[in-house]
Amino acid sequence: MDLVDFDNSTNFVSLFLKRADDLGETPMLWAKRDGAWQSVSWAEAARRVCMMASSLRRMGLRDGDRVLIVSENRPEWCLSDLAIMAAGCVTVPTYTTNTTRDHIHILENSGAHAAIVSSAKLGKALLPAIVQTDLCRHVIGMEQMPALQGGSFETHDWNSLIQGDPVAARAEVEARLTHFGRNDLACIIYTSGTGGAPRGVRQHHGMLLTNVAGAAQIIVDDFGWQPGETFLSFLPLSHAYEHTGGQFLPIGLGGQIYYSEGLDKLAANIEEVRPTVMVVVPRLFEVLRTRIMKQIEKQGAIASRLMEQAIGLGERQQAGRWRLGDKALNLVLEHTLRPKVRAKFGGRIKALVSGGAPLNPEIGVFFDSMGLTLLQGYGQTEAGPIISCNRPAAGIRHDTVGPPMRDVEVKIAADGEILVRGELVMQGYWQNDAATRAVLIDSGSGLWLHTGDIGHIDDRGRIRITDRKKDMIVNDKGDNVSPQKVESMLTLQPEIAQAMVWGDRRPYIVGLIVPDADWALDWAKANDEKFDFKALQRLPAFRTAIRSAIDQVNTDLSVIEKVRQFTFADEPFSIENEEMTPSLKIRRHKLKERYADRLDVLYRN
Repeated sequence: MDLVDFDNSTNFVSLFLKRADDLGETPMLWAKRDGAWQSVSWAEAARRVCMMASSLRRMGLRDGDRVLIVSENRPEWCLSDLAIMAAGCVTVPTYTTNTTRDHIHILENSGAHAAIVSSAKLGKALLPAIVQTDLCRHVIGMEQMPALQGGSFETHDWNSLIQGDPVAARAEVEARLTHFGRNDLACIIYTSGTGGAPRGVRQHHGMLLTNVAGAAQIIVDDFGWQPGETFLSFLPLSHAYEHTGGQFLPIGLGGQIYYSEGLDKLAANIEEVRPTVMVVVPRLFEVLRTRIMKQIEKQGAIASRLMEQAIGLGERQQAGRWRLGDKALNLVLEHTLRPKVRAKFGGRIKALVSGGAPLNPEIGVFFDSMGLTLLQGYGQTEAGPIISCNRPAAGIRHDTVGPPMRDVEVKIAADGEILVRGELVMQGYWQNDAATRAVLIDSGSGLWLHTGDIGHIDDRGRIRITDRKKDMIVNDKGDNVSPQKVESMLTLQPEIAQAMVWGDRRPYIVGLIVPDADWALDWAKANDEKFDFKALQRLPAFRTAIRSAIDQVNTDLSVIEKVRQFTFADEPFSIENEEMTPSLKIRRHKLKERYADRLDVLYRN
């Protein structure tokens, strides 16, 4: 793979068309239809993109017009995205979990003139927002859309818009692309809003190209890129992490993208598709770790002992302290435990890439111990989103997020904040100059993105993050506590599924806990109690068991970090109750609003 392609491309659509010309009838996009995986070739994808782009222009859309995409991950998502850009317009991805209120905010903020929606189900939240804002003039349905009385927009069928003369459509697109450069706006990605209303990040073509080039270099140099690398897409494409890592990176590499049928079928899809690269969020790794450990424990004492030996070996390897006999143990594990674990991931995985939120180092060590290479990356939507990533060539340390990627400058401010500069940095927030000025600051050597993350750079050039600047808990004595560190350690306990810690300007740390449902079921059976999740939480013995798990974590925490008191949440944190973002990060402000009184009581006991 020639990285010069990325450097010489003036926009991402031109790069895509070049890949399509080179790869022709090779499969590009896969989805399961009628129980079987069906593909769209590169040549067919290019034809549909150009035809859709011409149709968008015929509707009256012009350069710079914004177009919403509201869809689950599927081939039409990718093709619509590229077609919008090929038409000279700007993609505005939105989450499938958005409410009508959320859609109203994005429609009004972006001023979108058209929307592409996958189904009538997702249209139920979107169409009322379109009627209320009266901004969209066109709604394109990938599937049949319901008629809506009172709308002043035209409806179109996606499939009818990809018909026509492909030669003429390609010529129109090629002519248009000569006027688009790396600084032109490609998409507006709305942040998932962990602390308030989402803001639209202006991502330009150069940002995407340089981000993909940096990620591609890691795949090429460290893992030996081969034609047809296979990616399994399941994180929301409306999130910058999947948009770049799960869509644009495979396109840049000339790989194949399979679209998962959903989280409930992910394990089966992994075994069927046998991906070579997957981008995943830490929460899923935590779930997978728990699942793998339970499966191994059920296989008996020998398998459990092998797992313990493997984890011990992984810990020593991370610390650089291999013992006499570890090489022999490594060979034994390569022929016993690890092949079975790899088989659960299809047997071809080159790298699992974690991003979107901090990863507990123990999780990374566990997967490495099981024979799976796990790379923790770091970034923000405002930076394309990938700033750095662990890679074997730099020495993988799971308590770091690796060195900065190609063409990325990073420095640490006097207060420890991580600053970033390069073509990967956004041009600013859409229609929000005040927010832009707050994070893009000229400190005398040009504009730097102030990430809001605290960290430092180690002697190997790897970034080590300690916390979010704005999330840092400052207790009543002025000590700083990292909530993410404590929460991550709590959720590694089998008894605890989710946790949020609290204690700003308070004398000590308290916790909001969601017990693990599977563990709670086992506890109920063992203690001859009926499995009623809420009723169990009122039992002193159940509470004592959770208290013991918290105390186990406290043994590894400093005095100021220890969780002194806790209370139970009413229900799991979820996207549906707006207590988690679509990328599975907790929304602290929502949790604090809901449970403030209950947490306050913990300081009176």
